[in-house]
Amino acid sequence: MSEQISLFDLAPEPQTKKSRAKPAESIVPHVVYEDLGRLSAEAKSCQKCPLASTRLNVVVERGSRNAAIMIIGEGPGQNEDETGLPFVGRSGELLDKILASVQLGEQEVYICNIVKCRPPENRVPTEQEAAACKPYLLEQIRLVDPKIILLTGATAVRGITGDKRGITKIRGEWMSWEGRWVMPIFHPAYLLRNQSRAEGSPKSLMWQDIKAVKAKYEELLGILSG
Repeated sequence: MSEQISLFDLAPEPQTKKSRAKPAESIVPHVVYEDLGRLSAEAKSCQKCPLASTRLNVVVERGSRNAAIMIIGEGPGQNEDETGLPFVGRSGELLDKILASVQLGEQEVYICNIVKCRPPENRVPTEQEAAACKPYLLEQIRLVDPKIILLTGATAVRGITGDKRGITKIRGEWMSWEGRWVMPIFHPAYLLRNQSRAEGSPKSLMWQDIKAVKAKYEELLGILSG
């Protein structure tokens, strides 16, 4: 296993302005999809919220559709909007490096976001936008059927669990949600803005958390194979 200090050799990510979430205008009915291919095809033509008018691409998924670990982020950034894949910019590069440090790769993880289209200027998605995308997200969870869900950042935590506590208060804490193991973790973008590797720093805490995730993953695999 790699040394913790080697995980984070990237420069800080520029900060972007965040806007306050607006009240939800409506809740989109839940739709059941036959498979992830059908879901992806429909999502790519989605017009359910205002983000459809500003996106380049709908960003649905990356990784294995049979993964035991699902990682849920906030929403696409510029690189993701351009490529149509989640977590492929500098934050995604760091996320992949963190996963690789505990021998987890694209065969073990499935990556998606609370919203599938980029909010302008990378702002926080509104409640309306998150509500429009939630049926897609719930179906992704049902169809992939992960045993572990990692929620990167406060927006992902609120979108799935409804917990409004700050991420620094709950990161690394195992929760039970819909019969699955759920852990809030720092968003990689936050780590890029906090470069200290000192004990107790966000990066050192992430190292602790990802090791705990790998241990839980191996425990669950042992139970399933036993």
